[in-house]
Amino acid sequence: MTLEEKAGQLVQPFGWQIYEHKDGEIKLTDLFKEQVQSGGIGSLYGVLRADPWTGVTLETGLSPREGAEAVNEIQRYAIENSRLGIPILIGEECSHGHMAIGATVFPVPLSLGSTWNVELYREMCRAVARETRSQGGAVTYSPVLDVVRDPRWGRTEECFGEDAYLIGEMAVASVEGLQGERLDGEDSVAATLKHFVGYGSSEGGRNAGPVHMGRRELLEVDLLPFRKAVAAGAASIMPAYNEIDGVPCTTNEELLDGILRGVWGFDGMVITDCGAIDMLASGHDVAEDGRDAAIQAIRAGIDMEMSGVMFGKHLVEAVRSGQLEEEVLNQAARRVLTLKFRLGLFEQPYADPARAERVIGSTEHVELARQLASEGIVLLKNEGGVLPLSAGAGKIAVIGPNADVGYNQLGDYTSPQPRSTVTTVLGGIRSKLAGTPEQVLYAPGCRINGDSREGFDVALSCAEQADTVVMVVGGSSARDFGEGTIDLRTGASKVTGNAESDMDCGEGIDRMNLSLSGVQLELIQEIHKLGKPLVVVYINGRPIAEPWIDEHADAILEAWYPGQEGGHAVADILFGDVNPSGRLTISVPKHVGQLPVYYNGKRSRGKRYLENDSQPRYSFGYGLSYTEFNYSNLKVESETIDTDGTTKVTVEVTNVGDRAGAEVVQLYISDVASTVTRPAKELKGFRKVFLQPGETQTVEFQVGSEQLQYIGRDYKPVVEPGEFRVHVGKNVNDTLSANLFVREG
Repeated sequence: MTLEEKAGQLVQPFGWQIYEHKDGEIKLTDLFKEQVQSGGIGSLYGVLRADPWTGVTLETGLSPREGAEAVNEIQRYAIENSRLGIPILIGEECSHGHMAIGATVFPVPLSLGSTWNVELYREMCRAVARETRSQGGAVTYSPVLDVVRDPRWGRTEECFGEDAYLIGEMAVASVEGLQGERLDGEDSVAATLKHFVGYGSSEGGRNAGPVHMGRRELLEVDLLPFRKAVAAGAASIMPAYNEIDGVPCTTNEELLDGILRGVWGFDGMVITDCGAIDMLASGHDVAEDGRDAAIQAIRAGIDMEMSGVMFGKHLVEAVRSGQLEEEVLNQAARRVLTLKFRLGLFEQPYADPARAERVIGSTEHVELARQLASEGIVLLKNEGGVLPLSAGAGKIAVIGPNADVGYNQLGDYTSPQPRSTVTTVLGGIRSKLAGTPEQVLYAPGCRINGDSREGFDVALSCAEQADTVVMVVGGSSARDFGEGTIDLRTGASKVTGNAESDMDCGEGIDRMNLSLSGVQLELIQEIHKLGKPLVVVYINGRPIAEPWIDEHADAILEAWYPGQEGGHAVADILFGDVNPSGRLTISVPKHVGQLPVYYNGKRSRGKRYLENDSQPRYSFGYGLSYTEFNYSNLKVESETIDTDGTTKVTVEVTNVGDRAGAEVVQLYISDVASTVTRPAKELKGFRKVFLQPGETQTVEFQVGSEQLQYIGRDYKPVVEPGEFRVHVGKNVNDTLSANLFVREG
């Protein structure tokens, strides 16, 4: 290979920019053809991506069949018109579904984490891989394994939660689901772990801000999910934008070469985040210019630059001038080519358009999206048993800015959707009461953002006529899809030249507080004065701290961004067709001033402020059900074990209510006294069990070195002799406890 051909393998232009789609025809651009002929293109980012950033719409974008045909056209040209005939690696965004037109939109990861259902999530990842690979996508930039420390961060919705153990379990399921039994399978794509590492701990919750973290916490917490996913066989990894202790992750040799490749033995490909190399020279300011930045990055262990121009512009000349060793370039190119071989692209670079048309958005996948959304909904409050609602309980007023705006329930990294694809909460409730449509009243009331109250009167009139009010409020990560806005008096769509944005969450949208935006709280307070039963449904991408709602609402559902089937899922919960089983994977504070409030802080963090205690409003692992579960007979089989030993922990869980339901049984460990300070409790296991009324099940956990170890003073894992407490229960603050003693073994 020539220098140009090697460097070309490390280059990844924006995929949607290399072709034109007109009248059903795909025409490749002259620039793309020139790049292929002059040295090649290793990869393309987002060939099939559609959203406001790309400018690809429902009208201009590619259908599932057309997407596969376009990828085939791209591959055919690259193979037939380059000297070596190397296929292109097609990289796609798939955080909660392939970000392409027609693909199934699943709930966001924060909702997926709230299911505590690892097997179901693995099944979803298989579906996502199936849809993506059917169109020719071969690598996905997911899962997101960041540990959330400050939920004001706009990308909280993209994460599974605040606990590294739970994230690690989901990480392994993601790798297994996306990559399947073998990478060259027709239903497999390469998983890219991101953002490596500490991205969820940025200063002030600001995206890509500096991270202040000690080495022990880094090894013990933030690196844990990545280590587990690498051990599961992850094929690719993406460094984070942020710096840790002054060193940007993009050029952190200790992370990329020392830990990732040296200690863990990772042999896959490392790709930057978009524009990360540019940031080295303009942002972090650790490089003099673009060439210096490119050289630093590839030397640190970067193999491919996502959607940038630095590698393509500078690497060849850097080698020729003696600034960069050719072997460093060879090594990066070798890793990229190895991944292509593992994916089977040399043997089968083409997609099957007929299969793409058949697989993408299938009924099976839509049903899976509904089940995931249902299991991810968390019942936070149900005073007086106001839920579930009865179909014959009179009129229901569905009010709020998130009641009937489909994009507001999909989350960030979502493609354009036909209105018929997304079921809103209003649509879900109307579907439940299809035989008596006069039972359902609707008014938007207000927008997510802004101070307009012009819809208040109509909303109040609507509520006055109802027997029960369902307020659907929260946030939005919807970018401008050209849908315009809504008429606050009629709820009808209203396209204007100055459409108002309701976006208050998503990438780059960090907040100073966790309260409801705009005048949503004021609207709820006005409707509450009517004295009607009040059910609040949150559709949002980060925790909401609204003490007034916590106190005055009769029932509260946290639905996060539940995806395209979210409206049906919420209605299933509201009417009792599904018993809520979601549990929080992120603590919800009483007030933003409590942050950080994650459950596994150190014992010395303090117990209160002047104004209030330091406990969250809703704790980690919390969630209610329409039935009741009782825990009893917690037993530790061997109460004393060696440091390398294992014991069995069992507990009996009984459904003592009159409805079938699922309970998330959670195992926490406390180290009573340790050489290095430890959290009071840490999650070390969980099981989701389904029980009929009156049924008892014995739930079993194994406790050994993996559950008892921590990073010691020498920065190596250690199990210390001494006393431990084993806690099993409904959430971190509601458990049974037993002693476990560890002796030197």
